Amino acid sequence: MESVSTQVPRKTSPKNFLVKNLIKGITATSLVSMGLVGAASAGEVPVSINIATSTTWTNTNTYNLQGQIFVLPGATLTIEPGTVIASDVGGSLAVSKGAQIFVNGTQNQPVIMTSKADVATWIGGDPKTGTWRESANEWGNLTIMGDAFISEDSTPGNVATPSASNFAAMEGLTEAFPGDPNVLYGGGNDDDDSGSINYLSLRYGGKVVSLANELNGLSLGGLGRATDIDHVEIMNNVDDGIEIWGGTVNLKHFSIWNVGDDSFDVDQGWRGKAQFGLIVQGYSLNASQGSGVGDNCFETDGAEDSDWQPVTTAAIYNATVIGQPIDGDGLTAWRDNARVQYHNCVFVDGGEKAVRFDDLDGDGAQGYGHNGTLDWPTTWTTDYTVTSLVNPGASPASMYQTQTSGKLSSITDSVFFRNLSSSAYTEANARGVFDAANNNVLIPGFDDANSPLRSIVRSAPVSKGGKSMVQVISLDPLPANEALVSVGTAPVDGFFEAASYRGGFSPTNNWLCGWTASDAFGFTSVPASVAIRTDALNVPSSLTTNSNPTLGNASFAFVVDNPTASCGVVPGNLALVLASFNGPADLLFPGFGCGGGLGKILVDPTIAKTFVGVYTGAPSSIPLPLPSDASLCGLQFSAQVAFVTATGGIRLGDAVDAVLGK
Repeated sequence: MESVSTQVPRKTSPKNFLVKNLIKGITATSLVSMGLVGAASAGEVPVSINIATSTTWTNTNTYNLQGQIFVLPGATLTIEPGTVIASDVGGSLAVSKGAQIFVNGTQNQPVIMTSKADVATWIGGDPKTGTWRESANEWGNLTIMGDAFISEDSTPGNVATPSASNFAAMEGLTEAFPGDPNVLYGGGNDDDDSGSINYLSLRYGGKVVSLANELNGLSLGGLGRATDIDHVEIMNNVDDGIEIWGGTVNLKHFSIWNVGDDSFDVDQGWRGKAQFGLIVQGYSLNASQGSGVGDNCFETDGAEDSDWQPVTTAAIYNATVIGQPIDGDGLTAWRDNARVQYHNCVFVDGGEKAVRFDDLDGDGAQGYGHNGTLDWPTTWTTDYTVTSLVNPGASPASMYQTQTSGKLSSITDSVFFRNLSSSAYTEANARGVFDAANNNVLIPGFDDANSPLRSIVRSAPVSKGGKSMVQVISLDPLPANEALVSVGTAPVDGFFEAASYRGGFSPTNNWLCGWTASDAFGFTSVPASVAIRTDALNVPSSLTTNSNPTLGNASFAFVVDNPTASCGVVPGNLALVLASFNGPADLLFPGFGCGGGLGKILVDPTIAKTFVGVYTGAPSSIPLPLPSDASLCGLQFSAQVAFVTATGGIRLGDAVDAVLGK
């Protein structure tokens, strides 16, 4: 087993919740467990007819999709936090153009769409448990269709210029009759609103309809930018993880694991944004690559055909991309005139090319340079303002609003590590990826200590679909080394956040905790930890904890002790614990050391809460009950003890550095 060990911002930071409440003074009785509604006590509701009127699914039921279910135009489906949709084989959900879906999950109560076979592995019906299985195709997927512009040349009547009349039938759906409008997507409204998705976990899906016609984990066709997608996970799918056909939809906080084809696939002129992503390439089934074994991590097709408009022109910030080191395909694959910018990303463990120039998609498109479009090298040297000179339509500038600086195709301010193929960087070098102006970092060698991620643990190699796979079975995706700080940040534009690190995770927030299958299966669980920090200038052996700081541990306490009675500290002295959520410190402070000399403050005193107790001469507890809110998972804090002597002197003691985990 290979082991790699090295030592996001939100609109309202969840970490501030704990800090504010500690300053107010949390008591054990004020801590409310925020677990999911147990699926075991919920009644099963079969869903066998299309949803024609606005409907709400509640977390007091589980819902079993019977065949392909549509949310029909004019209807809205609202799904409450904590709702489980667990379907039989063949069950699937599609939101037609003109309908809306609102998935209202939270980090503590996600919405889960999965199979009944997955639910059978949950302990006591608790969706925060479960066992990973080599499986997929156990139900269908979630498909959403909208009214934004697409470029698709196989539908009779579609034209090469941007047109509101261009449309296409969604892959993987079966029309009830020829021309069935419920399976169609595309139109002329880039501001179209198909609803919102928050904290949704999609597991074990991907129904195979026919050869090369399979359902992805999440299929998005022609969605407009008014559709909100924030925190979505795909675990084990027979085909792609997320596939986007055209439109302008934006995505934030996406996690894609062990899918059977491409992880993040783009077609037909997507002009959107994405930030804070995780891709872990692997396999879902022992089947051929593309139907069970992962293919490319990012695969971006421009347009169909490649001289049609709109053409894919996108910006992706802060993605962590983990490939398959032996038999993986490209970390980024480029086809059919696609123009994509990758910024502030981490690319590790690829088995093939970091930049893979595929040119053609294999579906009849003509690739880069067709009919006077820019050739492949030129997209890397052309400013973002030169959107397209072929088939532009009436208002090309309004079509392309995503990229705001740089070149049409680029990779900047990113880290590359341990990509093992002999040709891993051949194309990247040819495209100038490692030119100094791009601020990319290529970490030489394979020393685990230099990894841009805190840790990766893989299984032993297994043969799947004729490929040698080494699955990621444990991951701490938080940044380390070169990923801790980026040179630039995303523009603050109402969607992007100015995250000053590389990869999908800030140094303090594992946003997978509490709602994902990867967390429930133990792949990304954040371990609680405590490390004692001492200093010879301070009172020795004076602070520990009674247990690990785990979510919901209402009995957690600091334990103060001074068995040597050194530095004038005796039983009955006041003991103060200073807890800081702004990191450790190392500050000399006159008068606070042993005998009144120099001491050291080991926590940041500018944001410290004081907890008061008495040193009894035996180990004495000062309680700090911990909340169960999963959004606090991974919170790092430091604490230090100070004793007040009988004469009024203050003597600093040892410190603990802790991580709030599971």
